[in-house]
Parts: sequence; C-alpha cells; structure tokens
Amino acid sequence: MTDEKPIAADAKPADPKPTDSKTTDSKTKSQPQNLQNSSKPGFWQSQRENLQILAIALFLALLIRVFIAEPRYIPSDSMVPTLDVGDRLVVEKVSYRFHSPHQGDIIVFDPPAQLQFQGYTADQAFIKRIIGEPGQIVAVQGGTVYVDGEPLMEEYLAEPPEYEMPPVLVPANQFFVMGDNRNNSNDSHVWGFLPKENIIGRAIFRFFPPERIGKISDKPNARSADSAAVQR
Repeated sequence: MTDEKPIAADAKPADPKPTDSKTTDSKTKSQPQNLQNSSKPGFWQSQRENLQILAIALFLALLIRVFIAEPRYIPSDSMVPTLDVGDRLVVEKVSYRFHSPHQGDIIVFDPPAQLQFQGYTADQAFIKRIIGEPGQIVAVQGGTVYVDGEPLMEEYLAEPPEYEMPPVLVPANQFFVMGDNRNNSNDSHVWGFLPKENIIGRAIFRFFPPERIGKISDKPNARSADSAAVQR
C-alpha cells in the first residue's frame, strides 16, 4: 500500500490565473478584430451606394443629352455676328417633337448626304438659320433674300450676300438654311436642302463666354414694313 503513487502526483498543477489571463487576452485581441470586421460591411455598403449614385447621375446626364438638351461649340465664323467662334451653346431637342421648325430658328443638324460627299463625316454637326420652310420659294437677288417673292429684312447679317440664286421651291419635309455670315457660309445655296430628320435641335442659350451669356435671338425674319408677315 505504501508503494502506491498518487495519480499524476508528478504533474504540474494547473494554474487558473494564466488560463484566465490567456482567455482574457484572447477576448481582448479578438474584440478589435470583431469591430474591424463589423465595420467592413458599412464601408463597402457606402461605397456601393456612392457607385449607384454615380451610375444614376451618368445615366440621367446621358438621357438629358440624348433626348432633352446638349452643349455645343462653335468652331467657324459662318454665323457671325450672331455667333462667334468659341461660343458655347445649349441646344434643346424637345420643342420640335411638338411642332415643326420655323423660319428664323437657329438649328444644329447632322450633315446631309450632299455634305458627306464633300468629305464631312456624319458626326460633324452644322449650325445655320432656317430661311425657307417646306413649300416656300427662296431666291437671292441683288444682295437680298426673297421668300415667296417678298424681301427679308435681315438686320442680323454680317453683310448682304454677294451672289445670285434663282428661285427654288423647298420640298416637303426639307428646309432651306443659311448662315448669318452670308458670304462665308457653306449652306443651302451651295449644297441644297436640309432633310427634317437631320435636325438635332434648336440653339437657345449661350453659356460662354461670360460677357455674352444669354438667350440666342431666333426672332423670325421680318418683312419690309409694307409687306405681310412671313407665314410660319
């Protein structure tokens, strides 16, 4: 009986303090990690929301540009003095969904086939003023433009046209357009009529340069005082 050895008499007794300390340290170390892990979903959620907002903003900008309005830049002097080189414009695309373009409107349009034959690409937009509507007769004689036999009083011109053009009848669904810088404009007197489907929109507002900010005048051409108003 005296040779019996106690069970695990030679084993080092367990120390509860280190165990508690280790457990406490483990909890302490895991706590920031848990906090960090819990913060990740919030961070990525906010980033996802920002990306969604950005995507919506881009979609709306594209929608507005395609269907409502878009900015344009004037690269040439064909519309001087009404529009100068470097002017930035807003072109609206809504009104022509409800009514046809009118004489006097300043429009932006895709080049018709005649201009593309001259080497212009389909995305090189032009800007001109509508002079003749479908069914009207346009002529240029003695430095004056005539519509249906009546002279136009064009106070906006850089100078009177120095060329002659015999009377032409504007076909259905087409327009006769000219630049206000009449002698330096590649317009309908050179290449013919503009199809209605080529019209992008109407220039309504200049937002640059700052000293010229304002509405773009598209006042219909006035006839002489003793003549009737131009039909719209």
